[in-house]
Amino acid sequence: MDRLLVANRGEIARRVFATCRRLGISTVAVYSEPDADALFVREADVAIALGGSTPAESYLRGDAVIAAALAAGADAIHPGYGFLSENAAFAQAVIDAGLVWVGPSPEAITAMGSKTQARERMQAAGVPVLPGAHLTEGDDVDAAAAAVGFPLLVKASAGGGGKGMRLVEDPAALAGAVEAARSEAGAAFGDSTVFLERYAPRARHVEVQLMGDVHGTVVALHERDCSVQRRHQKVVEEAPSPAVTPELRAALADAAVKAGQALAYTGAGTVEFLLVEGAGGGAGSEFFFLEVNTRLQVEHPVTEAVTGLDLVELQLLAAEGRALPPEALAAPLRGWAMEARLYAEDPANDFLPVTGTLTRFVVGPGVRVDTGVESGSEISPFYDPMIAKVIAHGATREEAARRLADALARAQVQGTVTNRDFLVRVLRHPEFLAGEADTSFLDRTDPATLGAPLLDAEATRVAALAAALAGAAARRSEARIVRTLPSGWRNNPAVPQTATFATAHDDELVVTYRYDRTGTQLVEPAGVQLHRVTPTAVDLTAGGLRRTYRVTPDAVGTVDGEAPLRELPRFSDPSAALTAGSLTSPMPGTVLRVLSNAGAVVAAGQPLLVLEAMKMEHEIVAPAPGTVTELPVVAGDQVQAGTILAVIAGDEE
Repeated sequence: MDRLLVANRGEIARRVFATCRRLGISTVAVYSEPDADALFVREADVAIALGGSTPAESYLRGDAVIAAALAAGADAIHPGYGFLSENAAFAQAVIDAGLVWVGPSPEAITAMGSKTQARERMQAAGVPVLPGAHLTEGDDVDAAAAAVGFPLLVKASAGGGGKGMRLVEDPAALAGAVEAARSEAGAAFGDSTVFLERYAPRARHVEVQLMGDVHGTVVALHERDCSVQRRHQKVVEEAPSPAVTPELRAALADAAVKAGQALAYTGAGTVEFLLVEGAGGGAGSEFFFLEVNTRLQVEHPVTEAVTGLDLVELQLLAAEGRALPPEALAAPLRGWAMEARLYAEDPANDFLPVTGTLTRFVVGPGVRVDTGVESGSEISPFYDPMIAKVIAHGATREEAARRLADALARAQVQGTVTNRDFLVRVLRHPEFLAGEADTSFLDRTDPATLGAPLLDAEATRVAALAAALAGAAARRSEARIVRTLPSGWRNNPAVPQTATFATAHDDELVVTYRYDRTGTQLVEPAGVQLHRVTPTAVDLTAGGLRRTYRVTPDAVGTVDGEAPLRELPRFSDPSAALTAGSLTSPMPGTVLRVLSNAGAVVAAGQPLLVLEAMKMEHEIVAPAPGTVTELPVVAGDQVQAGTILAVIAGDEE
């Protein structure tokens, strides 16, 4: 293998490139129009434009990817994860083009691509599965559900990541859940097939990393725990699992290897299990097969951290037809590793994804950061909003958790709302630290509490004061006359100066301050001592605590955390006022379906339209009963956050 094309983008493309550089393999990137200036494009030896903005116009065009590989002189294609990574037809097309496919055989992908067929195959291989039912056209859904038992999950047969999945606890909600899951699965994966599976509350999500070669060797590289999930999407992953004993680890590995052998598996893959009734992995623990991911997982770095193996290198060795090396056949298990997924999303707004420019993105030393962005990068509406994966390794679980939480708390992530504070609070939560968090952990925990800013109200106010002082210093440094006069200086003492800031959630925060006659110390607010004030840094003591605040045009941060504050102009723009009753888009996206029309009388909670953003569907509903007076969008429209989607007049209007 001399030149490898990565049929993907962002952090996974960079991750594969890093191993290729170490092994002396040349690299090729493909990119869409929004990614033209992306970090992974610049790092590749050669890059080829695919055109288009959406995945369907770019990274999902298998023919264009193969043509790019041939044009660049590549002899192999690595699919990363997502996009075409589990597309058997694409894998076969790569092989038919005379290129090396870095992944399992198309036959193995096909066998596991349908979760219903995968369940049947695993049962035949002796791997335990949960009760379930495959749904086909004309089936009696109610009868099938009764046989499976409630609560149950409606799950997409193709794909994953929580898309096309609905939890049903009440039989009356079954029909709507099946319809919604089918719609989302069809939009996300091009296959609307769904099935029913018994839901196990208070279970653990534990998965085993597999690696196989063409010589028939299949090995398990220990387990990962991915129980901390939101909407069936992983938030924090770790290796090993705190719920798995050595005996249970051996049983999980044995079942995973059986699954791999039944598929004649080659390359990297993951067998996912549901672990129930086994707090601490004691007697009575049971595990059930969920699915096989026929690719490298997002959370593979935690396995690399505890085994010392490079999983991408093992993938490349297997693709070249070589046997797995001795170190992979008896992988060690050293210490503990944790990974947190840093997203551009708003925990206070139902975790909706957000877009924007990362004005500053810096994570300190001591942790591994897998990312596809840098300071100045755009978070676009076209792709997954993950900013980075941050991975910490320690001798113990407590050490790994503490190190990861501290690195995230000190990280400078400015310019857009993120889930950073939410992640820190999860990692410091007593239930998580006790190793007791299961798949319902986040459902039992108030998201507003977990997503609350790391800085409390008083600390945020002091940070706002620091931002105001830095802003004043910046304006004085740019003054064309009497630049040396202190900010706000008057011959006779006058009113204090004020500055108004918007918090991350657009709450207004007003701070008031006034310098003494020397211009070096504050008279107001009392009890604040200034040590240094520049346009970019403010060193002050407040409440007996001295801190240094880093200030940028978009935000202010401290050594203990970040207060994303945006200074507001003194006078508002009257043209920005919205018509009463306006419903605005909570995020950038595409109008997928319009479910109402102008003039319609609607009830509170009635769906008006469906937005698709970052590969998920979001319903926009009427907040109160009334009449739709305006509906200015149609299916297919691209909208930005804040765009008016509908106007509803209440009865009194």
